[in-house]
Amino acid sequence: MLLAFVFGYFLGSFPIAFWFGALRGRNLLKEGSGNPGAFNAYRVLGPVPGLMVLLLDAFKGILAVVLGEGVAGSPLGGLAGGVGAVFGHAFSPWLAFRGGKGLATGAGVLLAVDPRMLLGSLLLFAILQALFRRPYRVALAVALAQPLLAALLHPSFAFLLFGLGLGLPVALRHLKDWDR
Repeated sequence: MLLAFVFGYFLGSFPIAFWFGALRGRNLLKEGSGNPGAFNAYRVLGPVPGLMVLLLDAFKGILAVVLGEGVAGSPLGGLAGGVGAVFGHAFSPWLAFRGGKGLATGAGVLLAVDPRMLLGSLLLFAILQALFRRPYRVALAVALAQPLLAALLHPSFAFLLFGLGLGLPVALRHLKDWDR
């Protein structure tokens, strides 16, 4: 499992949005919201690069789950690889342990592990956003709800840990934007 996590972390750590920005002479660590993620790439670079970054970040999550399963030889390796990818995206060694918020990569992980978890997360996000209209706080709440959602759909300790591991880096990245 540790090897699957490490592979996932390494894969997730590639700062795709930052690289897209660098190719266009922009530093996403200093422009927009100051994080190298898909949504900031959309704001700073435009819709086409932003969508490309979103898809590639999600693909990182999917690939980490698939590779994690292969490395560990079990579905639990996929869970570890997916968690590693989100941690790598949020705390990239290429960017001095800065990174994106982990939403697109996490969505890719959820899609690969169980699309119902992604659908549940999106539904919860939509409901909370309609009620409170504070996207950063809503994303934080959805991240913190991941252990419960994972345990409801897959009642096992492994999925509870998966939900915790998936939600933790996203929550940590959203805490700094609490006032938004």
